Amino acid sequence: MAGVGSHAARIGLVRFAGEVPYAPALALQDAIASSVKKGSLPSLLISLQHKPCFTLGKRGKLDDVLARDEEAKCDGVEVVRSNRGGEVTYHGPGQVVVYPIVNLRTIKFGPRKYVETLEDAVVHTVAEMGLSARGRVPGATGVWIGDRKVAAIGVRISGGVATHGVALNVDPDLSKFRDIVPCGITDREVTSVWRELGGRGPTAEEIGDRLLRRLAALLGSPGGGFSPLSPPEMGEVEGFARRVAPGASFSVE
Repeated sequence: MAGVGSHAARIGLVRFAGEVPYAPALALQDAIASSVKKGSLPSLLISLQHKPCFTLGKRGKLDDVLARDEEAKCDGVEVVRSNRGGEVTYHGPGQVVVYPIVNLRTIKFGPRKYVETLEDAVVHTVAEMGLSARGRVPGATGVWIGDRKVAAIGVRISGGVATHGVALNVDPDLSKFRDIVPCGITDREVTSVWRELGGRGPTAEEIGDRLLRRLAALLGSPGGGFSPLSPPEMGEVEGFARRVAPGASFSVE
């Protein structure tokens, strides 16, 4: 079902297997966003898990990465700059990352409505597992279970096209968040779906599929599903992916 007040939009899916370094994923977003702006590609969701890294958003300070060494690494984990909004966060295995490359003008979404839609998708997804979460927390970004942050959200909007997106903690190494001041927050914890469930739960891949379906529906995809790309569109996306992430395993749906 399309999101309330939205316009129907074609949405495709690019799904990566394994762990993807941050820099190639950023380059892929930029390449796809350029084509979405030109109209040669529809909106796309990129789904992946990253190799361990700390990322600094536009407001991120290197001082918020604790105990880093002279090579700008922390506990052996690379620290990289990003053009997304927000401050410092961690990405790694066990964390579902979805980068919607979305033409907001097509679906008639403003920035606030778009960010709230990302929050809602996470809230609905974890509710399927019996967890009560919320977004729109005054003075705090992301999605929260009680006073514990379960998902980070950071976006960039340029020319009406959104990049970056949401990182949902399913079962990452939560100790990595103690190496940073996550999103500028010093007085609250970071949590995960598995931790809140008291142990094991659905896999990151299973939860990622649920999140993707929720996002597609809330962003106005007809029937809440994904639209198959035409052969030229598929070739364009595959070309981008092979160029920026050679050797990576992925599918275009």
